[in-house]
Amino acid sequence: MLNSPRARRGMASAPHALAAQAALGVLRDGGNALEAMVAAAATIAVVYPHMNSIGGDAFWNVYAPGEKVFTIEACGPTARAADLAFYAERGCMTIPTRGPLAANTVAGTLSGWQQALAISRARWRGRLPLTRLLEDAIYHANEGIAVTASQARTTRDKLAELEPQAGFAEHFLIDGRAPDVGAVFRQRDLGATLRHLARKGLDDFYRGELGDAVGAELQHLGSPLTRADLVAYQARLSKPLELRHSRGMLYNTAPPTQGLVSLLILALADRIGLDRAQVDSADYVHLLVEASKRAFLVRNQHVTDPAYMRLDAQGCLDDEGFLASHARAIDAQRAAPWGDGQPPADTVWMGVIDAEGRAVSFIQSIYHEFGSGVVLRDSGINWQNRGCSFSLDPRQLNVLAPSRLPFHTLNPALALLDDGRVLVYGTMGGDGQPQTQAAVFTRAVLFGQPLQQAITAPRWLLGRTWGESTDTLKLESRFPSALIEALTSRGHEIELLQAFDERVGHAGAVARHPSGVIEGAADPRSDGAAVGF
Repeated sequence: MLNSPRARRGMASAPHALAAQAALGVLRDGGNALEAMVAAAATIAVVYPHMNSIGGDAFWNVYAPGEKVFTIEACGPTARAADLAFYAERGCMTIPTRGPLAANTVAGTLSGWQQALAISRARWRGRLPLTRLLEDAIYHANEGIAVTASQARTTRDKLAELEPQAGFAEHFLIDGRAPDVGAVFRQRDLGATLRHLARKGLDDFYRGELGDAVGAELQHLGSPLTRADLVAYQARLSKPLELRHSRGMLYNTAPPTQGLVSLLILALADRIGLDRAQVDSADYVHLLVEASKRAFLVRNQHVTDPAYMRLDAQGCLDDEGFLASHARAIDAQRAAPWGDGQPPADTVWMGVIDAEGRAVSFIQSIYHEFGSGVVLRDSGINWQNRGCSFSLDPRQLNVLAPSRLPFHTLNPALALLDDGRVLVYGTMGGDGQPQTQAAVFTRAVLFGQPLQQAITAPRWLLGRTWGESTDTLKLESRFPSALIEALTSRGHEIELLQAFDERVGHAGAVARHPSGVIEGAADPRSDGAAVGF
């Protein structure tokens, strides 16, 4: 995949082709980018169930010509009963990664959809009913999807820890086994839930009949979440972080996400002259890896729920002295030591730009693959485990507290470039998200590669991912041996991956050019597509 699809009236990119097609169908029916993204989000929750769910969280960055970029923060806080004593009473030294004790944060994603549709109606003349937007998702849940290699492999690899969790085997196995690639996989309980929401409205998940059932079952299973936690929650609009880059204005999500990391990498690369390197050379990879290390140090020391932060995230991006000090710490010829990565995460990024140039960069997640593994019996909702990222050590930055927002790896990116392009881009992959964003942005914007080439080209990943324990610099094996040798000589501990390895993420991008042509790209490492009309 090297050629970018291009169109004039709209474009959607998603890591599963059916989600991209759901968005495109809404655009064809006269819907706008927000409506199209809700359709894609509902569909991806059905067709890529190991990566995301309506029982998870989401973040949106949204732009319309003549308006300021804004964020929809659909990130649920911890339960009000989730404190250190709650876990101490249950003998926990750490928060479990699976099971009901891991299901300790409110699922925010549906409230985010609700906020998006309210804005669509109020500002963008949105008119399509929720029944239409959820139509594809309901069909795929009831009639079945063909299991992808990614879903089959993930289910098989994680089966030992997931099968004992409430509802998992019933909802995600076929005849008691991990499903085979190409098997027809149905989720009729989830289909019924989506149909119920289409009739009753998305708020029913929090303050209606469905919320009653969800809250009661979570409590019955032993989660600290209650009906009251759902009733109290609502996604909120917020201001994104912004960076004045040499090529334009760049936007990403503010804490509790790691959007600061993604912008810091690009800010530092801008200041150390990345554009003077040859694209995809050893110098290019080395400089971006070293910029990533500096940005991750800031994240690990400071980024958490903003109510608990002492560092002004936007101030970091505005402070030339702060940026210059970190840029000076980068050695162009020697790798700094590293070994402080975060755990893996499973996520989907999707982007839509419509005919009027309105753009959405969106991420939806359940944290680890299949989240907590807890699947609610009657609704078929798989609950996230985002709250297992909290520490039970009161001395730690991200210590558990009631009603606290969890740290999020999610950070959908958006750029308004000085050459007139509007660009949305992103990926799944925990620590890999900022690194892949840096690769896609610099290849496409600094070095002029078409979007599809920028995404298809070999990538790297510094740190742990997908259950691995190593903090090596992982490179796809398509990188030439001379580059690998050059990086090794600079002190990087190299680990080779497959030629196209999904551990480096499922990236995507959509750009609207000044001519009105919209360019898209999807990752060949995923099951995705970029489609336009």
